[in-house]
Amino acid sequence: MHRNNYLNNKLLSLSLLALLTSLLALGTYAAWDVQPKLGHYLTPLPKPVPAPGFTLEDMDEENHSLKDFHGKVVLLNFWATWCPPCRREMPSMERLYQKFNGENFTVIAINQMEDGDHVFAYTGQLDVDPTFTILFDKDSKISNSYRVSGLPTTYLIDKQGNIRYRAIGGREFDHPEVEKQIMQLMQE
Repeated sequence: MHRNNYLNNKLLSLSLLALLTSLLALGTYAAWDVQPKLGHYLTPLPKPVPAPGFTLEDMDEENHSLKDFHGKVVLLNFWATWCPPCRREMPSMERLYQKFNGENFTVIAINQMEDGDHVFAYTGQLDVDPTFTILFDKDSKISNSYRVSGLPTTYLIDKQGNIRYRAIGGREFDHPEVEKQIMQLMQE
């Protein structure tokens, strides 16, 4: 009789341990898939800094220079397709671009070390194709001149060509706080 109780208790203990282990594993798996929210604030620089100039190619191998956008507020984003927050913020950049397009504002996304075919395939997977300018910094010379230390990194450049705001990490660019910062620069 005691032996049966011992075996039953042992079996119950093992079953509870297996159940607990399964629940912990399920919770860990579920937590792995949870991603932090994207930020919505760009940090102002203590004083404006001239944005380093550049000339880079787009997917059609046409050159674009930063000076081509002088007189516009520029959201300059450094990104890569392998970067999860970069991928998550891309749709909000397109919504922002569509909202302010034609109002002395533009978005330039500078891809890091990937080729046009790869980026083209990635953008084809998005719900909406980006219509803003995508350029390629294949050797990271431009990201080095901007002192990019992690992806994504974003700069907000005023109409005079000065960096006024910076953000490291993913952002929800069409958030009202970001739009407010952009509108303030557009009104200067």
